[in-house]
Amino acid sequence: MQSHLQGTPRIALVSTHGYVAAHPPLGAADTGGQVVYVLELAKKLAQLGHKVDIFTRRFEDQPEIDEVDENVRVVRIPCGGPDFIAKEYLHRHLTEWNEKALRWIKQQDLNYLFINSHYWDAGVAGQRLSEALKVPHIHTPHSLGLWKKRQMETDYPERADRFEAEFNFKERIQHELIVYRSCQMVIATTPIQLDMLMEDYNLPRNRVHMIPPGYDDNRFFPVSESSRQMVRQRFGFEGRTVLALGRLATNKGYDLLIDGFQVLSERMPDARLRLALGGENMDEQEQTILAQLKRQVQDLGISDKVEFSGFIADEDLPDMYRAADLFVLSSRYEPFGMTAIEAMASGTPTIVTVHGGLFRAISYGRHALFADPFDKYDLGITMMKPLKHPRLYGRLSRMGAHKARSLFTWTGIAQQLVALVEGRPGAQALEESDWAEPWNDGD
Repeated sequence: MQSHLQGTPRIALVSTHGYVAAHPPLGAADTGGQVVYVLELAKKLAQLGHKVDIFTRRFEDQPEIDEVDENVRVVRIPCGGPDFIAKEYLHRHLTEWNEKALRWIKQQDLNYLFINSHYWDAGVAGQRLSEALKVPHIHTPHSLGLWKKRQMETDYPERADRFEAEFNFKERIQHELIVYRSCQMVIATTPIQLDMLMEDYNLPRNRVHMIPPGYDDNRFFPVSESSRQMVRQRFGFEGRTVLALGRLATNKGYDLLIDGFQVLSERMPDARLRLALGGENMDEQEQTILAQLKRQVQDLGISDKVEFSGFIADEDLPDMYRAADLFVLSSRYEPFGMTAIEAMASGTPTIVTVHGGLFRAISYGRHALFADPFDKYDLGITMMKPLKHPRLYGRLSRMGAHKARSLFTWTGIAQQLVALVEGRPGAQALEESDWAEPWNDGD
């Protein structure tokens, strides 16, 4: 335990829900982009000269400590019994978690420069730790309860009476308001979040700062066309292939993408759709969604053009992006869209939803394209454009990768976070001016 040297400055990241681990089972319940975000951020903070402890909940048969590398470890604190608890209800057990975490920190005689919590449940825990340890607390929401509630009510009005039981919005929003007002700084990851935190949560501008998520530029980068063709062969890609990947959840909009793809396939008969969806083990809800999507493909008569390829191993992910001719993020709502950034960074022309934060960061036709996935013709014809026009395809491939490198690497994000806490001038790095307006043709 004491191999984590006392003389090195130490940072605590708090991410209480899901399967947080050195090698997380991505796609498992509550385990996706946020877990990747926390792990990557921790590694880069360590490269800047810190020791990093990632505090999470211990459940099932997980070990107490999981060493990520010599400077980063996952510390698991038990609460609420041995079973998995969904993120919507974990906060009810966090008083127990906090008492045990504080006891553990005291036993280890640890001091932290600051605490950075992720999502509202960890925000509740992080704020209590911050007050007990008298350490600054920086909170990163990742998504906002008010925004998700509005989007769900707009998209599924017929299910509105069930939302409270499913998503616990009332308690979530109450806790968000308390955490955002109590912590030292709230980190928005998109301009939409920045606006909402000020307008809907009434935070003063000097309490909110924007730092976008990042990607690993050592893994996601373009390759030569000959390398790409070899990868396509390995994965069995044929025709002009459109790729979507991620967790199986209704907000991801795969049904909207299938509708849009039908429009594309009528115009380009050699187009193919590859849906790499879900984790290694799917729960009942995920299996239901998958069955609905397969039925939809069958009903539309495009079964010969759509392939459901299931979970992608992490080491295959960069090549999967490169093998595709087009990547589509079709979400009904999406706080950011990490997969789209990874696809752009890999040199794959990308289309993103207008119902999310990322489209405000790109110049249309230069870095990526965007479309409304609720309008299948808008989405289908937008998909067709780069496949039909080689000059557009080439520009999106080149400039998309350039944009990803200039704004979204993990190293830059870790530097911004540390600069923000230390009050250095560099902390004002990425504000609205760095995010292109849709009509602006600048980089």
